[in-house]
Amino acid sequence: MLRKIIRRRIPVAEQLRTHPRLHRFSRWLQHDGLWQLDRRSMSGACAVGLFWAFIPSPTQILPAVATAIALRVNLPLSMALVWVANPLTMPPMFYFNYRVGAWLLGRPERSFSFEWSWEWLARELSALWQPLLLGSFVVALCAALLGYLGAHAFWRLRRATPIQAHRVRPRLRHP
Repeated sequence: MLRKIIRRRIPVAEQLRTHPRLHRFSRWLQHDGLWQLDRRSMSGACAVGLFWAFIPSPTQILPAVATAIALRVNLPLSMALVWVANPLTMPPMFYFNYRVGAWLLGRPERSFSFEWSWEWLARELSALWQPLLLGSFVVALCAALLGYLGAHAFWRLRRATPIQAHRVRPRLRHP
């Protein structure tokens, strides 16, 4: 059922290959793994999307697309999972990343008050960038690993249920 819902929502690969603005990229969009919904492609897409969601970047979707194409995993799912980091979730995510990075570097956490100005951003980022980037990378790796293993386990459990039900079903013997 979930597979049918996803298939209805994602664009058809041929539509994207023949799109006027995407035509120059069509040779990279040819691989079937970018559009399949199998265990390998979905697990890899979860890892790619969640990894790039936790990396602080203004254009997270572009590296996610490039990574999905390079690894030949499901492209639409990779792009969708990047949106785990949206304007509502980014502040707590990146604050958590900063705290992890500060803990890993053995630095005390800095307290700061937030201001909407470029001066504040430049001043604070010069002091916070190392723990933020280290923490973001570590948390992104953990999220990617958990996403991969979770999708892989979900797929296996989903596939194992009908087989187990078949094995448990009592067999009728004919006399």
